[in-house]
Amino acid sequence: MAAAAATTADKSRHRSVSKVGIIGAGISGIAAAKHLSSHHPVVFEATDCIGGVWKHCAYRTTRLQTPREDFEFSDYPWPPQTTGSDEFPTYLEVLDYLHGYATHFDVLKFVKFNSKVIQLRYNGVPEAEDSTAAAGVYGSLLSGRPVWEVAVHDTQLNTIQWYEFELVVICVGRYGDIPNIPKFPHNKGQEVFKGKVLHSMDYAKLDHDDARALLHNKRVVIVGYRKSAIDLAVECVEANQGPEGKACTMVIRSLHWTVPSYRIWGLPFFLFYSTRFSQFLQQTPNQGLLKSIFCSLFSPMIRKVISKFIESYLTWKLPLEKYGLKPEHSFEEDYASCQMAIMPNSFFEEADKGKIAFKKTRKWWFWSGGVEFDEEDDNSTKLEADVVILNTGFQGKLKLRSLLPHPFNTLLVDSSDIIPLYRGVIHPLIPNMAFVGYLESVSNLRTGELRCKWLAKLADDGFKLPTVHKMLQQISNEIQVMKDTTRFYKRQCVSTFSISYTDEISQDIYG
Repeated sequence: MAAAAATTADKSRHRSVSKVGIIGAGISGIAAAKHLSSHHPVVFEATDCIGGVWKHCAYRTTRLQTPREDFEFSDYPWPPQTTGSDEFPTYLEVLDYLHGYATHFDVLKFVKFNSKVIQLRYNGVPEAEDSTAAAGVYGSLLSGRPVWEVAVHDTQLNTIQWYEFELVVICVGRYGDIPNIPKFPHNKGQEVFKGKVLHSMDYAKLDHDDARALLHNKRVVIVGYRKSAIDLAVECVEANQGPEGKACTMVIRSLHWTVPSYRIWGLPFFLFYSTRFSQFLQQTPNQGLLKSIFCSLFSPMIRKVISKFIESYLTWKLPLEKYGLKPEHSFEEDYASCQMAIMPNSFFEEADKGKIAFKKTRKWWFWSGGVEFDEEDDNSTKLEADVVILNTGFQGKLKLRSLLPHPFNTLLVDSSDIIPLYRGVIHPLIPNMAFVGYLESVSNLRTGELRCKWLAKLADDGFKLPTVHKMLQQISNEIQVMKDTTRFYKRQCVSTFSISYTDEISQDIYG
C-alpha cells in the first residue's frame, strides 16, 4: 500500500539529494553513520529510537551473549560504572552503551526517526552502457551523481518524501520485522486453536505487566530451543511461581549446544577457537598448499578431539543427557554457525522442579485445545495449551528482497540460497550499495565496526575492489569453508576463520 502510494506520488515535489543514505539505526547503522560522517549521511530509522533488535526484539531477561570486553567499540569503552557488573550485560545496558556511543560521536544528528523506507529505485547507467561494468569492474561507490532514489514514509506526519543518494547502506540485519511463521496443512494451523498464538517478536513488544499477565497461570508452549526461546522459558517460569503456577513446555525440532559460561574445564574458551594457533587448525578461504595438506591430513582429527573435549565438559556440567537435549552434531558445528548460546543459571534448576518440560518432535501442529506431535511410532500425542509462542526466527532474506527493486531482488541470493557479500559488505551484482550487519561472527560489534571502517575507506577511494569475478570467487571460497565446517552454513558465520578474515580486511584498510 505504502509502496503504491510512493509510486503514484507527485514526482514534481522537492527531492532531497545527499551522498550517502543509511537504512536502519541499530548497532550497524549507527557505526556506519559514525565512520561515514564526513559525507553527512542521512539515516532512516522506522521507529522513534535507535537500537534495532536490542530495542524491539529483546525480552526483560535478554542479555548479551558475548562477554562485555568482546562487545566494545575500539574507540569507546564501556562506562566505568558498568565494567564491574555482570560479564554479560543486560539489553538495557547494551542500549545505554549504544546511545552513549552515538551521543559521544554526535551521530544522532544524522538520524531521521519515524522514517520507514518503502521503496528503492535504481537510476544508474544500465549495465549494457556502463564501460566499467562491461569490463567486470564494480566501480566507485561515490560516482558523483545520485543513482538510488529512496521513498520514505514519515509515520508521524503520514507523508512520503523522496531522497536521492550516490550510495545506500543497508543496515537492517537479518532479525526482526518479518517473522518466520511455520506453515501447516489445512485444519492444522493456528486458526483451529482456541488459545492465543504469537511470535516472539510480538511478545517482545509487550510491557512487563502485559507479558506477565500473558504467561501467569497459563499452560504455555514455546516452540524453539535457541537463545530467545530459552530466555522466554525463564520468564515463563518466573510468571508461574507458586502452587497455581503451570509448567512451560518447550517444543524442540532441532537441538543446539549451550554453554554455562566461557570456561571449559577451567580453561578460557577463547583458547579453543579464537587464537592464531587454534585457527591454524581450521580451514581458511585462501590457505596455501602446506596448510591445505595439513588441514586434510591432521586437522580433522585434532579438531574432533577439541570438540569432544568441550562436549565432555558440557555433558558433565549440564543435564543434557537426562533431558535428551544432547545434540547429535558436534559442538564445532554450532560454533562455526554462531549458534552457541549461554544458558541462564536457573534454567535447569527450574527444569528439575518440573517448571520447564521438553518435547522433541519431528513434526507438530495445532488442534483446538493446544498442539499435537508426531511420535516415532507414527502415532500422535496431544498437549493442552492456553498460549503458544513461536520462537521460530525471522525471514531476513525476504526483508532484504522486499527493499530491493527488480532485477536486484532476484540477484540477492545465489544458487545455494546465500547472500554473496564481499568482505561481508559489497554484493558484486548490486551497484552503489553496501550491506552491514548481515554476516555473523562471534563478536558482531567488533566485526561490524571493522566492516564500517573498510566501507568508509572504500567510499573515499582509499583502495580499489577486485573485479566482480574475483570478488565472487573469494565469496565462493568462504562459503565452501562454511559448508565444509558446518551443516548450518546458510547462517553465514565467519567464526572459525575470523582472524584471517580480519587480517584481510585490515590489509585493505591499512595497506
